[in-house]
Amino acid sequence: LCKAGVVSAKQQHKFEKESKEMGKETFKFAWVLDEGADERARGVTIDVCVKHFQTDKKNVTVLDAPGHMDFVPNMIAGASQ
Repeated sequence: LCKAGVVSAKQQHKFEKESKEMGKETFKFAWVLDEGADERARGVTIDVCVKHFQTDKKNVTVLDAPGHMDFVPNMIAGASQ
């Protein structure tokens, strides 16, 4: 998403700065899809997030779904939409 231009350099810098301040610097790319404060604080995906972008030949959809069993109902609800 970063290389495809979906996420601006300004947003990338913001994610890097904020994740470093929280002691989670390695999560800077995860924050592209983990948009909620609770997801960022806990370091897990809770809600489904969908991003779209296009290349010259393809339409691409990226789906970030929770994998922890406590959040699987959220994943199922999001995937069914």
